[in-house]
Amino acid sequence: MEVPGSSKKMIATQAEMAEAKVPLAYRDQCAHLLIPLNKCRQAEFYLPWKCENERHTYEKCEYELVMERMLQMQKIREKEAKLKQTQTQGGSIPLIPKTANI
Repeated sequence: MEVPGSSKKMIATQAEMAEAKVPLAYRDQCAHLLIPLNKCRQAEFYLPWKCENERHTYEKCEYELVMERMLQMQKIREKEAKLKQTQTQGGSIPLIPKTANI
């Protein structure tokens, strides 16, 4: 499934995520990595040193998603700033006209 505005594809389906009881907030493009991580955590009684590889791959995926969103937001802000700059330089008609004495 293609997610608009993202370079990563959704690999896990809605049915797989529902079956694995992935919370709605975590159902993003990295959910396919969260499912085996949660299974490993449950099997190993949540010992932090047991599922390091799965946790690292999941956190790396989430980091890449955040960085991608930040770059997209930076491009949007630059575009808006450029548009605002051209509007102010465009010689627009002032709402309150200046009088000759001021």
